Amino acid sequence: MTESRPSLRDEHVARLRAAGLRVTAPRLAVLNILQSGGHLTVEEITGRARRRLGHVSQQAIYDVLHVLDRRGLVHRIQPMGHPTQYEARTGDNHHHLVCRSCGAVSDVDCAVGEAPCLKAQDDHGYEIAEVEVLYWGVCSGCRTQ
Repeated sequence: MTESRPSLRDEHVARLRAAGLRVTAPRLAVLNILQSGGHLTVEEITGRARRRLGHVSQQAIYDVLHVLDRRGLVHRIQPMGHPTQYEARTGDNHHHLVCRSCGAVSDVDCAVGEAPCLKAQDDHGYEIAEVEVLYWGVCSGCRTQ
């Protein structure tokens, strides 16, 4: 007898409930959209959500993203001078590489094993829970143009 794996929808429902959130169509849509990968702007997420749900306001998507980010279900990336982007990858202490030319964002894994960047030389009494590192450069696509 084989065990059936829960569907992606069931996983998202469980994650929302575990975070103490109501399950709504916009929240499920946003989680599904971000689960497909990449780093997406609010405009991109809104466009994809409208294709799935019909009419949904951009403000509703902002509200969903804000709540999901606060509860640790999505991660917000705010590269200076570029639009805010969101991703589904959370809780693993990865970083980002941002192209100064086109704004493309790529994930960069932190050091394998212990996360050395969580140990500040002087933590000033803070209990450090997360570190965000942005590497800036020019992507290979922009360099060849």
